[in-house]
Amino acid sequence: MRNLKLEIPTGTGLALNLPRLMGRLLAVDFGMKRTGLAVTDELRLIAEPLDTVETYHVMDYLKKYVDRESVDTIIVGLPKQMNGADSEIGGNATAFAKALSQEFPSISIERQDERFTSMLAERSILQGGASKKKRQDKALVDRTSAAIILQGYMDRINRQL
Repeated sequence: MRNLKLEIPTGTGLALNLPRLMGRLLAVDFGMKRTGLAVTDELRLIAEPLDTVETYHVMDYLKKYVDRESVDTIIVGLPKQMNGADSEIGGNATAFAKALSQEFPSISIERQDERFTSMLAERSILQGGASKKKRQDKALVDRTSAAIILQGYMDRINRQL
């Protein structure tokens, strides 16, 4: 567990070392070509897009990220069809979630329904005033979708409290 150093702004030179209470939440929008990633701040208040990585390299990316940052939970999008059945990519996303649990045994791996996230991401990007070229950036849609998955997970957990 890492400690946070809090400087007391009175000029006294006193400092407190406080234990970090929570690690970040990290969400994954798994894709066959690209994988979108999103993360919370350390207080778990804000979900924001992190990056889009070629799926072939995503595990290496996550290893480096987890070495730098404290992550308690990784949320993997659960691709479902409208009727609740697994989508075409569902088996691949499940296999990826299992690989994550083997690679990061101390990190909780959770799943979150990702229906409509791509559509919501595209709408959010459009409403944000992005240029036409920016709106066609699939990597931006992937990481924004991951942020929507993460926000959905946070909302679900908060409702259970």
